[in-house]
Amino acid sequence: MKSVIITGATGMIGSHVAKLLLDQGVNVTAIIRPMSEKMRNLDHYGEGKLTVVECSLWDLPTLRDKLGWEHDTFFHFGWGYTFGTGRNDAPKQEANIKACLDAVHLAYEAGCKTFIGAGSQAEFGIVSGKLSDELPKDPITGYGIAKLAASKLSALECRNLGMRQNWGRILSCYGPGDNDYTMVMSAVRSMLRGERMQFTPAEQVWDYIFAEDCARAFISIAESGIDQKAYTIGSGEERLLKDYIYAIRDAVDPTLDVGIGEREYNENQVMHLVADITEITADTGFVPQVSFEEGIRRTVEWARENP
Repeated sequence: MKSVIITGATGMIGSHVAKLLLDQGVNVTAIIRPMSEKMRNLDHYGEGKLTVVECSLWDLPTLRDKLGWEHDTFFHFGWGYTFGTGRNDAPKQEANIKACLDAVHLAYEAGCKTFIGAGSQAEFGIVSGKLSDELPKDPITGYGIAKLAASKLSALECRNLGMRQNWGRILSCYGPGDNDYTMVMSAVRSMLRGERMQFTPAEQVWDYIFAEDCARAFISIAESGIDQKAYTIGSGEERLLKDYIYAIRDAVDPTLDVGIGEREYNENQVMHLVADITEITADTGFVPQVSFEEGIRRTVEWARENP
C-alpha cells in the first residue's frame, strides 16, 4: 500500500490503522466528521503524509472527483448510531448501509483496487462456539442487520466495479481512544475515580482484542485477504468476563472492591463470544501480539493522560 483512504479515522480502530500505516510511510487521507472532538486520536506523525478531510458520512458523494486517483486501498470504519436507541432505528441503520455503498463508489472513483469494510460480531446474533464466517448469521439488532446487509451489498458492488472486497467482523475491542460507554473503558474510568461498580455474575466466555492488534488485522487483510471473504477478528483467546474485570481492577488499583454478581444479566445476553481466527491467520499471517494484561496497562495509562 502506498496511499489509503480511511473513514471513521478518529475512532479507536481507524486511528490505530492510520498510525500504523503512517509509520510504514503510507500516505493516509482521513475522512472525519466535521468538528470531531476526537481529532486528538490522530495526533501522530510517521513517515507517511496525513491529509484530513472533514465530511459527514451522509455526504460522501460530495467528495467525488476531489480526492484524486492516486489511492490504492479504502478502509471504511465510519458508522453512525452505534449505541443507544439508534442501534434499532431502521431508517438510521438504512442510512448507514447507503453510506457504505457510497464509500464503495468513492473508493472506485479515487482509484482504489481494494475496499475493506468493518463489520461486527452483532451480525451473528446469539450463538455458542467460536465465531467464523461459516456460521449462520441471524442478527437480532438493527445494527447487526445493517452491518450484515452492508457486508453483502458492498461485496456485490465491489465485484461489479472490479474491486477486491473484504469484511472484518470485529469482536470486543478495547484500547486507547475507546468510547467511555464500553464495558472496558467505563470500568477503567470508574475505577480511576475510586468508584465501586456493580457487575453481573460475569460468567460470559469472552474474547477481547487490543486496538493495535485489531488494526494490524485489518492491515493484514488489506495486504493479503482473499477477495470476497469475511474474516472474524479477535484475539482467539477465551476467558471469563469476570477475569477481564479483575485484570482491569489490578491494573488500576488491586485494593478496589468490584461488585461481581450484583446485577442481573441483560435481556438476550450473549454468553459466548470468541473468535475463530484460523482463517485470517492462514490467509494473511495475522497473529495477535498484545496480551490483555499488557493492553489494559496501556489503556489505563492512556486514560490517566486523557481524563
